[in-house]
Amino acid sequence: MSKNLSELSGRQGLENNLFEVLGKSSNNNEGTVSEERLKEISDEFLVGKANTFGTITAYDFLKPENKGKKVYVCNGSACLCAGTQDQVKTELENHFKKEEIGHMCCLGRCYENSAFYYDGHNYSGGDISNIAEIKSDSKPARKYNVKATKEVLTESYSDFNTHYGLLEGVLKQSPEQVLENIKASNIRGRGGAGFPMGVKWDFCRQEESDVKFIICNADEGDPGAYSDRYLLEERPHSVLFGMMVGGYCIGAEKGILYIRAEYPESVEIVQKAIDELRANNYLGENILGSGFNFDFKVIEAKGAYICGEETALINSIEGQRPEVRTRPPFPAQQGLFNKPTIVNNVETLAAVHWIVKNGGETYSKLGTEKSSGTKLVCLDSFFNNPGLYEVEMGESMNTVINQLGGGFKEPVKALHIGGPLGGMVPTSKISELSLDFESFKNAGFLLGHASVVSIPEKMPMIEYLRHLMEFAADESCGKCFPCRLGTTRGEELFAKAINEDFKIKRELLNDLLETLEAGSLCAHGGGIPLPVKNALTYFEDELGAYLEN
Repeated sequence: MSKNLSELSGRQGLENNLFEVLGKSSNNNEGTVSEERLKEISDEFLVGKANTFGTITAYDFLKPENKGKKVYVCNGSACLCAGTQDQVKTELENHFKKEEIGHMCCLGRCYENSAFYYDGHNYSGGDISNIAEIKSDSKPARKYNVKATKEVLTESYSDFNTHYGLLEGVLKQSPEQVLENIKASNIRGRGGAGFPMGVKWDFCRQEESDVKFIICNADEGDPGAYSDRYLLEERPHSVLFGMMVGGYCIGAEKGILYIRAEYPESVEIVQKAIDELRANNYLGENILGSGFNFDFKVIEAKGAYICGEETALINSIEGQRPEVRTRPPFPAQQGLFNKPTIVNNVETLAAVHWIVKNGGETYSKLGTEKSSGTKLVCLDSFFNNPGLYEVEMGESMNTVINQLGGGFKEPVKALHIGGPLGGMVPTSKISELSLDFESFKNAGFLLGHASVVSIPEKMPMIEYLRHLMEFAADESCGKCFPCRLGTTRGEELFAKAINEDFKIKRELLNDLLETLEAGSLCAHGGGIPLPVKNALTYFEDELGAYLEN
């Protein structure tokens, strides 16, 4: 990270944001920034053309090679396993030139697949059969199958005044009192790491600074996950409420929602919710006469999985290349524009309204002692009942998979749970797990975001591992050697084993995985060995044909 670049970007602030300026300039040049405009922007922000060029080449929707793309096919793991995307691409080629078709990952339509993006909207399922109608300005429906055994995040939204009536009570308390209630809930981050939110907020509250920020990480890039998309589109006011409470606790006056470009409807819906807050005088200075000042800013991401990592996300907002920062200092000490910053996941923030309404102690009694509350679980199209389920932490995975999900439509041999960096769980192990951080960790897996991608019997495990390494290499920020080179070497090894008469040396593969795990700067390179190791453990018979000895 360059502190100087952060300071230079910070001089312009959020209103004239370098990242947004680059994004808007790309819209005027068929998806990338012209050389002339790039130089103008570099001069305006005093950062140098090499820096701005490095930035735009890191994003799917800014890089020069994507200029002129009109339609994008989802290439996420769930769609890959479902085997629907070749047909989608073939059908799109009947209506678009090949050079006009790009790819995105993932569109959050994992419950029905056949997903693609066109003209600011996502489509899936049977939509691919209606391209002509779609091109004539037909808009997609927002489709969900949502069920809950305990309603917290999925609790019905009453009305604006009732929902935000709780905020008046919050602002009558001291920030310390409100924070103690959050701490009492024992809620842990739902983005994957599982760090206690109250502790994180307290770290930032104690930092001395005239400016602080709270950021909602809405860059949900894990294939198989669409819980954040549901909350942004169906419960936006829960997310915004959580950010306002967080801002009050830590002393931040600005909340930023960094929403992935692959969720265009989410960007629009959240902005409308913010406009509603403003129209009702809940934003700006001296909110409800409390002396609390707060406002929101929505920033639309441009396609980079690594921005799910909080420090890469911060770099992105600053208009820098989205690379992971070394820690310490942590964002709570030195984050956006070198100011103390909290970054929370959508699902974590959305739970705050229920906690404030019912009390932290009440929330802590849900779930287990170490994994309190509820969790949203995303089931893909291989289930008889695909969709989004809210269950208490600690619920048996057998209940989630076989009762709520209704089991599988066809034979499935493994579930990749928690995104690309999550655990590869053979179906034989489902009955031994419960939905909580400890159960998965103790069994050698990782709960992560709790997205579920089903790997069918008919898909070779070696091909899925090649896909994982290809994804990891493509999405690596490139800052550290172990991840940048290691993921590429991993993809090459698996591809060579598939396409040639080549046997992978187990010692070489183990060394590669160990180097990725121990040497990578963040969880992207450090986490990708886990599903590979799980596969080698539980699918040794199948993978043995590709391994030496």
